[in-house]
This record gives sequence, structure tokens and C-alpha cells, in this order.
Amino acid sequence: MHRMLPQPGFIGLLLGLLVAVAATAPAAAQEAFETFKQLNGSTKMPKLKAFSAPGLGAIANVTQGRSVKLDAKLTNEGQPMQHGLSWRVFSPIPGADGKLPLLASAEGGSAAFQLAPGDYFVNVSFGRAGATKKLNVPVEGDVADQVLVLDAGGMSLNAISGADTHIPDKQLSFDIYSSEVREDGERGLVLADVKPNTIVRLNAGTYHVVSEYGSINAVVRADISVEAGELTEATIQHRASQVGFKLVSEEGGEAIADTAWSVLTSGGDIVAESVSAFPVMVLAEGQYTAVARNKDEIFQKDFEVKAGANMDVELLLDQS
Repeated sequence: MHRMLPQPGFIGLLLGLLVAVAATAPAAAQEAFETFKQLNGSTKMPKLKAFSAPGLGAIANVTQGRSVKLDAKLTNEGQPMQHGLSWRVFSPIPGADGKLPLLASAEGGSAAFQLAPGDYFVNVSFGRAGATKKLNVPVEGDVADQVLVLDAGGMSLNAISGADTHIPDKQLSFDIYSSEVREDGERGLVLADVKPNTIVRLNAGTYHVVSEYGSINAVVRADISVEAGELTEATIQHRASQVGFKLVSEEGGEAIADTAWSVLTSGGDIVAESVSAFPVMVLAEGQYTAVARNKDEIFQKDFEVKAGANMDVELLLDQS
């Protein structure tokens, strides 16, 4: 797999975003996607060998079912995909619930259905990417093989702290949103709580990614592009660090139990609170004040968080 360097100006969209695009050929990209679990949660449904399109009366007899072969490609120039596809065939006439009735489904690569003459909608999905096509099955004559182009690629996300400090996977999460902002000022959520280094299959386009390190205030946003037939691997740079707190009777001593903690910004706003002898928090780069309460006494200390420099903050029981 060849990797492209980030496109000029892309990092400038948001300070701290490092992107490497795997410029694979469509077939190679497909192979990369196939090695990862598909994130769609769809239920596998049985094939129906033949069925009638509504409204065709005696013409749409199952004995007249005609074979229709369906293929899907990542790009126009790509090869038909052999794995990871979900096919759905719908009636074009809405049911009583206003939805198009699902008539048949198949999983895997290329699909073949026995369809009675009539009109249908065919949908193919590849993870979160998909394409839909209207299909007419004639009463007579040849039935052409159908090819749907997904115009899809993949995205894999990870993050570091500072220049190169590793972040444990369990402390990272990613949410993927559409790039467009709706009238209500919000973006449409595409996929939530994506784990690091997981390939998400998406239609080509630009997506807004929100990365959270920990659960307090270390949040980075970035717009990331997905190209058809390519795998985009993005490493987001957080400006944050992991900070441990303890109240001690002497420097380097054991943390004193039954201590309540508050962490405040330089402006006095409370960022986080904890009741623990030795709480550990992930904080964004900046100036803070740690306040410890033990019994009837209060202790405090100013400290600075620097990106990628994990640290402990000790407060002395006797500060005289």
C-alpha cells in the first residue's frame, strides 16, 4: 500500500491534524476494507428466488421470474467487489406505513435475483456507503447486467498527544458528522463512538470528525476528505495530557484518602471534580488550579498542563 503525504493546506484546516492518505488502486483499497469488520449493524436476510412486482397481475407470475445479475464497484474504473456488500430489492410502491416494501436481500459480493417483470429499486451498501438504482425488468428481451457504482472509500482514525505521545485506545473516541451544517445549526451524525484504527466505509466526500481524549475538555475537530477507492488514515493531534493528583504529608508520599478534588481554569471555572485519593484526569493544555478538601481543611496549587507531558500534581498537607 502506497501512502500519500497530506495535501498542502489540509493541516491548516485545523491545527494539530496530521493526515496520511493511502492512495491505493480501487482493487487494493477493496482488499484493505475487507479485512476489517463492517460497521453497519444490518441483519442478514434470506434470499427470495422469485417474486412479483406489485400491480402486474397475471404477468408477474413467479414462473416468469427473470434472472438479473447485480455488481457493485467502488469507482467507475474499479473491478466488481466480491465481499462486504449488502443488497436490498424494494417495491417502488409504498406500503400502508408509507415505506417501500423490502422484497429480497443478499449478502456478499455479486448478487443474482429472479425477478418478475416490473419496476424495482435496488440498493447496495458497503458499510456506511451506499447506492440506489431504479431497475426495470422487461417482459421480453435481454436483461442487462446491472452495475452500481458506490463512489466510496474508507477512513481510519487515530490520535496522539503533543508531538508523538501515544494515547491508549480506551481513552479515545471519534464521532463522524456530515460536513454540511443544517438550518438548526447542527450537523448530521454519521457514526458515533468510532474506535481507533477501525476502517469506516463511507461515500466519497468531506466529513467533520470530533475526537475526544478522556472525558473532560480535550476535544479536537477536523474536516477530513474521503476519496473514492482510497483509504484515508488520519492521525489527530491533541493538545492535552494526563494529570494525576494527590494530597500528601511529604513530597513523594502516599496519597491521603477521603480527599475531594476540584480543578479550576485560570478564570475560576470548575473543569472537573472527583472524590478519590489519587484521581487521574485528561486536561487540555493550559493553566489550572487544583483544590483539595480534606476534613475541614482546603489546599490549593496552580499548575500548567503542556501537551504530551503527563504529570502528577502534589499538594502538601502542611503548606506552612
